[in-house]
Amino acid sequence: METRSDSARAASKAPHADLVLTLGHGHATVETAGGKATRLAEMTGAGLPVPPAFCLTTALFDLFLRETGLAAEIRAAEARGADSRTVRELITARELPEPLARTVLAAYADLGRPRVAVRSSACREDAADRSFAGQHDTVLDVSGDQALLDAVKTCWASLWSDRAAAYRDGGAAGSIAVVVQEMVHADVSGVLFTVDPVGGRPHRMVVEACCGLGEGLVSGRVSSDFFAVDDRTLEVVEERVRYKVTKCASVTPGTIGMTKVDAADRDAPCLTGEQLTALARLALDVRAHYGTEQDIEWALRDGTLYLLQTRPITTRPRQTPREERHSPYVAPQPEAVQQGTLWSRMDIGEIFVGLMSPLGLSFARYYQEHVHRDCAAALGVRDTGDVDLHMGYLQGHVYLNISYTAHLLGQCLPTRDQRHFTSRFVSEEADLSTYENPFGTFPGGLEDLLSTLHWVRATATEMLTMTHRAEEMVTTRLYEFDRARRLDLTRMSRRELHAELTRYLGFFHDAHVGYMPYYINAFGFYGVLTELCGKWLGAEGDNLQNRLKTDMSSLRTVASAQEIWKVAQAAKARPRVMEIIDGSPLEEIAGRLRADDEGRAFWTAEMEPFLRANGTRSRQEMELTHPRWIDDPSYLFQMIRRYAADGFTVEDIMGRSRARAEGDVRAAVRALPLRQRRTLETVISLYRLCSELRETTRMSMVTSIWLVRNVVYEVGRRLVEEGVLHSADEVAYLDFEDVRAYLAGVRPAREAFPRAELDERRRLHDYHNRLPEPPLTFVGEHDPTRPARRGAGAAGGTRAEGSGSGTAGGTRLEGLGSSPGRIVGRARIVEDLVWQADEFQPGEILVTRYTDASWTPLFAIAGGVVTDIGSMLSHSSIVSREFNVPSVVNTKDATQRLRTGDTVVVDGDRGTVEVVESAEG
Repeated sequence: METRSDSARAASKAPHADLVLTLGHGHATVETAGGKATRLAEMTGAGLPVPPAFCLTTALFDLFLRETGLAAEIRAAEARGADSRTVRELITARELPEPLARTVLAAYADLGRPRVAVRSSACREDAADRSFAGQHDTVLDVSGDQALLDAVKTCWASLWSDRAAAYRDGGAAGSIAVVVQEMVHADVSGVLFTVDPVGGRPHRMVVEACCGLGEGLVSGRVSSDFFAVDDRTLEVVEERVRYKVTKCASVTPGTIGMTKVDAADRDAPCLTGEQLTALARLALDVRAHYGTEQDIEWALRDGTLYLLQTRPITTRPRQTPREERHSPYVAPQPEAVQQGTLWSRMDIGEIFVGLMSPLGLSFARYYQEHVHRDCAAALGVRDTGDVDLHMGYLQGHVYLNISYTAHLLGQCLPTRDQRHFTSRFVSEEADLSTYENPFGTFPGGLEDLLSTLHWVRATATEMLTMTHRAEEMVTTRLYEFDRARRLDLTRMSRRELHAELTRYLGFFHDAHVGYMPYYINAFGFYGVLTELCGKWLGAEGDNLQNRLKTDMSSLRTVASAQEIWKVAQAAKARPRVMEIIDGSPLEEIAGRLRADDEGRAFWTAEMEPFLRANGTRSRQEMELTHPRWIDDPSYLFQMIRRYAADGFTVEDIMGRSRARAEGDVRAAVRALPLRQRRTLETVISLYRLCSELRETTRMSMVTSIWLVRNVVYEVGRRLVEEGVLHSADEVAYLDFEDVRAYLAGVRPAREAFPRAELDERRRLHDYHNRLPEPPLTFVGEHDPTRPARRGAGAAGGTRAEGSGSGTAGGTRLEGLGSSPGRIVGRARIVEDLVWQADEFQPGEILVTRYTDASWTPLFAIAGGVVTDIGSMLSHSSIVSREFNVPSVVNTKDATQRLRTGDTVVVDGDRGTVEVVESAEG
């Protein structure tokens, strides 16, 4: 067995041992070792806990280029205009000369030949005036001689990556070193900023921590905990612990991927108070050593902290305008309007709910400016008002201006009384005891008469044409879907891609305008139904309208669950297909099915028709960054596994105890006097019709967004190739108007998408992600630094400090009972639908922030549903009623106060959830 001293002697005898530095021993400079290696050497020399590492100097790289003749080849390639990819391929295809290879491997032996992280260390990165962080490559969990040599060449080649070339903006490539560092298979990783890089509050060190490797945090693929530490006292002054479902880790030797966080760790803080204090002390040492604020990457393994790298913070916090931070208005308003407006994000189609990316927000703004006015006109509103007042934006969330919308809807007879509209969008955060609409009521007199006549004509036309329009929308949707599937956007010129986007935006406009009357009319008839049930049926009418059952075979959203069940049965009948689905990683199932004869037949016969009908669904559908089922069918395969394994029948999927519920309704209605019965039956019929048409045409709206997303991500692909974006993840930081301008040929790529603006949007998005989630409803302005009422400051999947310690039996939550019935069951918190679908057991109580159409298949096996957000007409309420599942929505903070494993009673009639036995006993 080779000893460390033996390997050290071998390293000293290597042909070019002088071109390798053991970090912490010998002098490293930026010119010889690059920025990253130099800082690691400095930290090691200062006695800071840095994993052992060595550096292949820039001189060794330059020698490699000379001895292989690559220096001349690269100059020639660049002279004839070859792209960066050509240069990279020249480097990675060339073998290291034997003396150089022996030198690298001798240093590796001296390190003890552990699994290593191989990181580039360019001369120009991590400088105080300009950080090149993320421009060059890192290869993780490398083991073995050949793998190490290949990883080194990959890092060398990244000096010519498109993103590095774009970032240096025509400057010379210079040289590059490579750090080979012992791999830390971290239990917890993260970053620490010695000064708040966005919020700008003094004496606050900011810590972001995630389970597993830090690459998941950097790429934005995992949830992280947030801590703020006072740099004077080292006390934790702020803590937000998120529910963490996934982590980045070594899934097989040499392969880094996503895997699940252990259930016990999901809602626990990543770091203890003692660990945070120890980390903060190390950060102060690093800051003192360099004399400037630092961005530090760290890892924790078996209770030991390691510093992986540090760099100066190259940007300073930017203060956002006061009205942007506290008011959703996009432009300043008179004081009475700004302070008196009622804002809400409750149940605005569920497509806007939650924090949105900069791309998603800019697309919502496009909708506001180009579509929403015509949606209002489609409702029979004669004066559609100022489009800038319809919607607003706060902390990365989209809000509907309830005051202004109620003012405009005063032109329509059913909403002449503003309370009918306003009451639906008010949650307990807002105190309306003194509220008065700052826009007043819509003018009376001639204007009122003209508006009423206009609404009557529009409504009559709508009643006559709505069924035919829905049929046309379905036909158009399928045509556009099939056409898009035949196109290859990658082969289109920029001008052709612009024409395609223009076409899709036209369809987007028409689909939303066509859908809006069904949505609002279903809401209106439901309100009338509620009033009549309460007035004519007395106690029997309490929640009776919830038991009305739309024909489920016509309700598109619910029918998707039935269709997944049918696909699952077809897969179950083909053993080879189920073998592939059960035995393959989720991300590989589709490819393996299409590569297998029997799998390909199954895909054509079963998956393709299902995806044509349902494939453009996803969560938070106005958010363009979210892949649709057709883009990533992982969730579908999870549900196929579940439906195939658990022996569900079609009756289970079609609805439970449905006949009993409908019988209750029919008996109560038959007991009414003839006139009342006929009136109620008419309202029920209209509500049923509008509900069915709403769900049928919703797919047109959803598909139109998918079409736009396809073009945006094709633009993103091209920007990555050109080096404008570092990766496809950065599509989230594009502005939709910049995408339109770029495709229209107004500006070239690097001018249309300047790096400074992308970085600023990312910083602001990260800041919004750190803040407590803004309230569902509020009047005037909202200051995120002020204490919130219950639920108002509850971030999605976030437990406030101290709330992660368990839930005592007897805890009681109140919300809105939206589907009747009472059930006792085991709670399961679901934050990530794709990763947790296979964990959900039949009969469990689904507890989540909110749901949309993509969640429907879980309802078929749920015993009950509890959500933080919702209303009587939100998705979770409608689908719970269709499946006859007790449901309580709008609890504000069920995901914080309940824990997976708690035994709870869900009472959909009273709107309560009570813990009868905690998960911890």
